[in-house]
Amino acid sequence: MAETTDTASAPRTGILEWFSGTIGRFLVSLFVPIVTFIVLWQGFIFLRDSDAPKLVIVLVAIVWGVGGVALLYVVTNWLVERMSPMWRDMLQPFVFVGPAIAILTWYLALPTVRTLWISLHNADSTQFVGLQNYVAVFTERQMFIAFRNNLLWILFGATLTVVLGLLIAILADRSRFETLAKSLIFMPMAISMVGAGVIWNFVYEVKGVNDPQIGLLNAIWVALGGQPQAWTALLQPWNNLFLIVILIWMQTGFAMVLFSAAIKGIPGEIIEAARVDGANEIQVFFRLIIPYIMGTIITVTTTVIIFTLKIFDVVWVMTGGQFGTHVIATQFYRQYFTNRNFGFGSAIAVVLLLAVIPVMIYNLKQFREREVF
Repeated sequence: MAETTDTASAPRTGILEWFSGTIGRFLVSLFVPIVTFIVLWQGFIFLRDSDAPKLVIVLVAIVWGVGGVALLYVVTNWLVERMSPMWRDMLQPFVFVGPAIAILTWYLALPTVRTLWISLHNADSTQFVGLQNYVAVFTERQMFIAFRNNLLWILFGATLTVVLGLLIAILADRSRFETLAKSLIFMPMAISMVGAGVIWNFVYEVKGVNDPQIGLLNAIWVALGGQPQAWTALLQPWNNLFLIVILIWMQTGFAMVLFSAAIKGIPGEIIEAARVDGANEIQVFFRLIIPYIMGTIITVTTTVIIFTLKIFDVVWVMTGGQFGTHVIATQFYRQYFTNRNFGFGSAIAVVLLLAVIPVMIYNLKQFREREVF
């Protein structure tokens, strides 16, 4: 009889142990994330409201930021490791990509959706107006000028940047001073767009009749017998070309470096074989080098086009968008932040996004289909 009782109680004991173990793991799994969240939240409250010395706040921010990210990863990975193999294999990849997805969602996807929603409302977002703001974007004269200017930036800025970058890469590759030449040409890339605008403001500077001429370009122009010119103001719409020169000056080094790396990847035996077969340098360039690095050319071109579509800093620093130099991005800034017309400004931002997306998709497609570097 005793043996029967023991046999009957054994399954109940196993069930209780399994149930208590499951409840224990659940409570621990619930307790650890809550404690982690409380610790991180208290760190945020301290950084936001504390009157401690700045050095202490900086140290806490470093420990809280770096340590907080590490703690989130460790806790999340620990929770996933405690699951069944099926769930562990399914969820563990998201431990690594989850934070990036969350950041992109919070700081990119949701603001984009919100901007789209605001663009369907009036200036102060109190009344739904449908596509009225988009009609205004494509009918207002100032927006036509902005579209024209962005087209000029693409046609002259992107084209000359790619062409000059390719030519310099080819020529510098055969020079004894290759490293020095490439370093000098790439140097403007180390300057911010705002810094470049300030530098070129001095180049294009024009003073009054009784003031000294301090602009480099005007100094040369006066020495040649001309009169000082307001290069970025009076010569409309060609004053945009003087701003485009700054883009070319800065981005040519970027294109040159990528083209140079691609050219050095061409097997020397192929070039030598072409020369042995009687091909001259022009034929080698157009029939061998260009087709071989076409993936890099397309990628660099689309990258520079995206950059020119979003151009803002140079125009804003040099002219503030005046004198017929405004572009899509400066119009967005002026409408949204200066005129406080949130609906119209958001519509301009959405149009700019829609203009960039096809080029970006094509760029990513080239990355996938070609060996671009």
